[in-house]
Amino acid sequence: MKVIDGSRLEGGGQLVRMAVALSALTATPVEIRNVRAGRKKPGLAAQHIAAVKAVAGVCSAECTGLAVGSRKITFSPGEPACRDLRVDVGTAGSIPLVLQAYLPLALRCGGSVVVTGGTEVEHAPTIDYFREVHAAVLRNLGADCTVEIRRRGYYPQGGGEVAVEVAPSRLRPLDFPAGTTPGTCGIVSCSSGLPAHVAERQARAAERVITRETGIPCTVRCERQDGPSTGSSCTAWSGARGSCALGRRGLPAEKVGKAAARGLVETVRSSAPVDLHLADQLLVYLALAGGSFTAPAPTLHARTMHWLLAEFGYEVRCREDGLVEWSA
Repeated sequence: MKVIDGSRLEGGGQLVRMAVALSALTATPVEIRNVRAGRKKPGLAAQHIAAVKAVAGVCSAECTGLAVGSRKITFSPGEPACRDLRVDVGTAGSIPLVLQAYLPLALRCGGSVVVTGGTEVEHAPTIDYFREVHAAVLRNLGADCTVEIRRRGYYPQGGGEVAVEVAPSRLRPLDFPAGTTPGTCGIVSCSSGLPAHVAERQARAAERVITRETGIPCTVRCERQDGPSTGSSCTAWSGARGSCALGRRGLPAEKVGKAAARGLVETVRSSAPVDLHLADQLLVYLALAGGSFTAPAPTLHARTMHWLLAEFGYEVRCREDGLVEWSA
């Protein structure tokens, strides 16, 4: 059984999620020790358990240690198979982070999953980023997957629901030419339990910043629901570059839109075709399918994935020269 130190580098939930995904992809039993050892609340949280269960459901893995606060787990994968799963985070924990762990294995054998929890929460991409950037990029590479946002869920109530369907897919090598000029930009501004003008103001503010700073034309969509939770978000993207921001009590809607827009503008100006955060999410697919891409800089999450992939026998190269180029 391969032993992984869960406190290495980023030392958080990403390491746990992707270690079990790689365990399943390589049929390698794994023991993860020191789970989130450096965090304020060490050990597993509900969303990490949900991610492990999603991967385990695809490959009928035997697991131990799946309890809130646990600092050690074991994961022994079986044979991946097409299955229909339901996973409840049980809190407002991030649905997109659960899906990040599930999708690499599901693309191998197909299947579906319905996840309930939080669609837009702090320290995680919004579900719109996952659908419009992460999943859209994979579809362009040959992935057959759909993402349906059935209900949005914000902290602390959660209650969001997302359904993903996947068919067995073989990805083409990753290729995002550096210096590519963005053609269009998408903006989606959402709210739950708030007046309609909140999402509209977020969207207008984001569009003004993007068109003024880059000249890129924007397609804007506003969504409002009266769901189980209250909150708002704004996500902006262009190809493999995206950015998102969350609203909170007392924060003007215009500032939320501007924050999402400025994140995208910064990446566009860097000339890197892949944004900082998508880069670490794509490294597992780079290892599986080959190719190369360039990002603005290597984040700690990306360096963690680089190390973790090597632990499972995948060679991914990193070359830094102003921007960072990842290749396999």
